[in-house]
Amino acid sequence: MPITNNKEIQQTAQRGKYAVGAFNTSNLEITQAILEAAEEKKSPVIIATSQSAIKYAGIDTLYQIFKTLAEKVSIPVSLHLDHGTDFDIIISYIRNGWTSIMYDGSHEPFEKNVENTRKIVEIAHSVGISVEAELGRLVGVEDEISVSEKEGAFTDPDEAVQFVEKTGCDTLAIAIGTSHGAYKFKGEPKLDFDRLKEIKTKVNIPLVLHGASSVIPEVLSRARNYGAELKDAKGVPAEDIRTAVSLGITKVNIDTDLRLAFTASIREFLTEKPEVFDPRKILSAGKKGMKDVISKKIELLGSEGKA
Repeated sequence: MPITNNKEIQQTAQRGKYAVGAFNTSNLEITQAILEAAEEKKSPVIIATSQSAIKYAGIDTLYQIFKTLAEKVSIPVSLHLDHGTDFDIIISYIRNGWTSIMYDGSHEPFEKNVENTRKIVEIAHSVGISVEAELGRLVGVEDEISVSEKEGAFTDPDEAVQFVEKTGCDTLAIAIGTSHGAYKFKGEPKLDFDRLKEIKTKVNIPLVLHGASSVIPEVLSRARNYGAELKDAKGVPAEDIRTAVSLGITKVNIDTDLRLAFTASIREFLTEKPEVFDPRKILSAGKKGMKDVISKKIELLGSEGKA
């Protein structure tokens, strides 16, 4: 299956009324887990990389890992830049083979966000790369992105209409109450589904939900049982993700849940098998934990069998 971009994957998902997972990677094992799970589930998939992942692994290294593995699967797959904030960095991703980029100008005033997004769209579209933009700000921390509760803001439906018309972006990330990281809610989770419904009626391009890891209770419990200190970690309930997809979300970003699965699995493996010192066996345990979570996410989003 040829490597594609997010626009193609999400437009198909929009027509089919399901969502596709965008799973963040920063190394070989995570990429393997994502592609193996998606191939087994016959699901399209989006592999996302943050700017900090590139600092960690190197842009050439991550691209070659992706390209080598993606060419062996039969499912639609794209390579996506998550939360690109710097113009020069975004251009480097475009030049180095990424098929989709997200320009995150949500920290800018509306008109500046429009101006910058439009510029990125013009450049990316000239070489067949799709562009995700963001309107509204998610609180929380994810790699280099940090937004306080005071700075957070929900997406205004009427502004969303203007933004899409003025920028020509292919997909739009909206803020309806999710947040980045493993500590998403102090009280009970509450997403603004009425806001999502209104945006969906006014905007016809595919919509994206960031900060959507569930902080899966059984994974969290296993990590804690083997020594992880993750007090008060809380994510978006699976039923809320399912509802968001039913109301028009076509891409769901997942990073924290993979990190927690990796941590829980590695901690358990090292505790249960203290005699093992082969890095390949240790990392394979982490990979299996992530793969199990990815498979369940694919089922939750309704993309199984849609490749």
